[in-house]
Amino acid sequence: MAGNLPSDRTRETLVRREGKTDHINGFLPRERPLDLHISLGCINLDKPPGPTSHEVVAWVKRILEIESAGHSGTLDPKVTGILPIMLGDSTRVVETLLSAGKEYICLMRVHATLPRKRILEACGEFQGEIYQRPPLKSSVKRALRKREIYYLEVLEIDGTGVLFRVGCEAGTYIRKLCHDIGLALGTGAHMEELRRTKSGPFREDETLVTLHDLKDAKEIWRETGDETLLRRAILPVEEALRHMPSLVVGDGAVDAICHGAPLASPGLFSLESGIKEGEKVVIYTLKGEAVAVAVAAMDSEDMMSSSSGIVARTSRVVMAPGTYPRLWSKKS
Repeated sequence: MAGNLPSDRTRETLVRREGKTDHINGFLPRERPLDLHISLGCINLDKPPGPTSHEVVAWVKRILEIESAGHSGTLDPKVTGILPIMLGDSTRVVETLLSAGKEYICLMRVHATLPRKRILEACGEFQGEIYQRPPLKSSVKRALRKREIYYLEVLEIDGTGVLFRVGCEAGTYIRKLCHDIGLALGTGAHMEELRRTKSGPFREDETLVTLHDLKDAKEIWRETGDETLLRRAILPVEEALRHMPSLVVGDGAVDAICHGAPLASPGLFSLESGIKEGEKVVIYTLKGEAVAVAVAAMDSEDMMSSSSGIVARTSRVVMAPGTYPRLWSKKS
């Protein structure tokens, strides 16, 4: 059975007080008008082999006829699988995905035929904290660094071919992992094929979209006005943030946060357990709309018990100011 990434953990919802939201303001995430849905959208894209990640993003922009889009977690040209793409205003939060855990299915080629037991033992040694130096062909400084391997499961061994699933910290080089396993085996090994199957909250079995799917959905909308397939291909930005702990605020606090204000205790309605001071969180409306990414100024326990003070400081605003009524003044 596959292991879990840190983002897979479940959290309990803690309710400070109940609240109501005015339907006049904002939208349920999946009920936004199409233009707003796209500009606050993301795509769980199945990258094909061949093009670079940047080329794929350029094609998405051309298909949707939008000016801005960005990907999270570059995949080499030959590598396939999940390439999260943020559209329009959603690019403001692309960095929240860069640090999220990843999962890959890898075909490793060992340079000699070895007993199954020896291969399993060697792969098992690479679970937990490892040291890696980025390969020569990389965009980062080639300094030795630590990375976490959350799980490494050998799925099949056929001769010198070893198929395995690995869940790892962002920034782990699977090509280098294969090389190092080969050194541990004493025979050498290299990565032959690689596919990314998880990236933060995105999964291979959840609304994975190809470039052809996106193109077809756009053309059907253009020719018939039917938005169904386009809305299925483009997810609300909230789907890209669900791996992060959440805070829920009342309508009256929303616009101040949209202008960069911190979240004070009286505006907090509910939260998730396990939040630590300094951890990144997402602030939501009572409708489930992402307002901003923030940094927790308290632990969950203190947020629940506090009646005053700052509970989170806004770092990235997602929602446009004016979406909810202004109930604050610059003086306050």
